[in-house]
Amino acid sequence: MSYPHGTSIIKYCITFNKTIMESSISPDLLQQIAFIKEIDKLKYIERRTKLFNSNRRENDAEHSWHLAVMALILSNHADQPIDILKVLKMLLIHDLVEIDAGDTFIFDAAKNHTNTAEESLAADRIFGMLPDEQAEELKAIWEEFEARQTYEAKFARSMDRLEPLLQNASNQGGTWQEYNVQHQKVLEIQNVHACCSTTIDHYVQSVIEQSVQSGILKK
Repeated sequence: MSYPHGTSIIKYCITFNKTIMESSISPDLLQQIAFIKEIDKLKYIERRTKLFNSNRRENDAEHSWHLAVMALILSNHADQPIDILKVLKMLLIHDLVEIDAGDTFIFDAAKNHTNTAEESLAADRIFGMLPDEQAEELKAIWEEFEARQTYEAKFARSMDRLEPLLQNASNQGGTWQEYNVQHQKVLEIQNVHACCSTTIDHYVQSVIEQSVQSGILKK
């Protein structure tokens, strides 16, 4: 038996077997694996906020994981019944668009989450890597999170605001100090909690007040 020029029998067999194996694998699975590899890039997207009691900046993957755990633990404080699985999906995927669009800093007036054109294109590309049904589901969940109309989206947004507040409070003001953020601006950013959790809202107000009293947040 002859083999392609310059190809050993071992290399030929490996290539042949790989071709046979790939041809028998579900196309949906191959798309899903490609998506899984792609979203690893989220670990390289650096945020402005830093880890609790740390000088190291958090990355988007750490942020998304932490929010999902927070939602799981704090869901009993929701003011009405909540679809926690949908909230977890929202939080785990909400920043995937930043693989293409980059991090969006809450205190950046020029580029914020109202600048959705670039993020929408990113959502089309990234979720579009999946089989059609999954792509449509995740794109719809991402859009629901961004629209902030449903109770689940509001609760997810509450988690997204709560984490950096706690991080800044643990880091002597963190980005509040670094970017000269005033008390009133923090109140505006943190006004998302009252609509979904009275308990969490009261706690947030107390953290803000303590931060002002301790001098790490300017009034």
